Amino acid sequence: MVVVMNLTAGPEQIQAVQQRLEQFGFEIHIIRGVNRLVIGAVGDRRMISSLGLESMPGVEKIVPIMKPYKLVSRESKGQNSLVKVKDVVIGGDDIVVIAGPCAVENREQLLTAARMVRQAGAVVLRGGAFKPRTSPYSFQGLEEEGLKLLAEASAETGLVTVTEIIDEASLELALEYVDIIQVGARNMQNFRLLRAVGRSGKPVLLKRGLSATIEEWLMAAEYVVSEGNENVVLCERGIRTYEIATRNTLDLSAVPVVKGQSHLPVIVDPSHATGERKLVAPMARAAVAAGADGLLIEVHPEPDKALSDGPQSLTPEDFSSLMAELRKVATAVGRHIK
Repeated sequence: MVVVMNLTAGPEQIQAVQQRLEQFGFEIHIIRGVNRLVIGAVGDRRMISSLGLESMPGVEKIVPIMKPYKLVSRESKGQNSLVKVKDVVIGGDDIVVIAGPCAVENREQLLTAARMVRQAGAVVLRGGAFKPRTSPYSFQGLEEEGLKLLAEASAETGLVTVTEIIDEASLELALEYVDIIQVGARNMQNFRLLRAVGRSGKPVLLKRGLSATIEEWLMAAEYVVSEGNENVVLCERGIRTYEIATRNTLDLSAVPVVKGQSHLPVIVDPSHATGERKLVAPMARAAVAAGADGLLIEVHPEPDKALSDGPQSLTPEDFSSLMAELRKVATAVGRHIK
């Protein structure tokens, strides 16, 4: 449930409500909205009627939350959450474009990509330093050296950086170098890792699992937020279905569904969803029209020579053209791309 405090509630009244909830074994989370402060309380809902919260000073109302995910639900927070990373705001009027190579391969490749996507209008640089691959013989990433190159690229271009982590050891390394931590599809239900990411306090990009339902995806986000980290961005990247014409099936309906059920921002990855370069642009345009708060697009200076996901990576020229198209779509739906 959430306890909505009224506009005049003072610190002592808020503390009294917290203490009352904790006395009955509830886990407390403070949610500060634009106009009100609410107290999220996770515990045995059968105890609600015996708490007497409605009569306590400063309490406006009690809202029971029926969904299994509590803190990320619309019921706990009505307005959209904004995830702020340096000068970038995800979840507002501006559609945030994240672009860069699937994997950091070398210094020249990454810096070239960073300069080009920055020039085209991207505000966040993606690049994999740790690559969880299906085959143990595929390129696994440069690890810490790749993280250092991301930090260098950020220092030169001013781009915010995001990279995927695969375990707690890689998380500890990444915290020193990048701005946003990505939890990949394969780790979406790695609950121990989700808790560690939550405790880190670093903004999180949480990808939907290969076969995850929307509820399972939101429950994964709940793990992060329950550790005190509210800076979570959800990423729809396609799910596994019987269809083999594309790498995955991009579930664009998930965007408005999730935005109706959760206050967290939602972005779309058309590169991994389709697996084909020619499909990235139309799906990116469709994602913006569907209400996505951002896009995650793979761009490589020379896709045919890429060590990872070359067939789905755009050339810098194609990416620049796509950005011009996306600006028109964004304007049509009342959004902006800087």
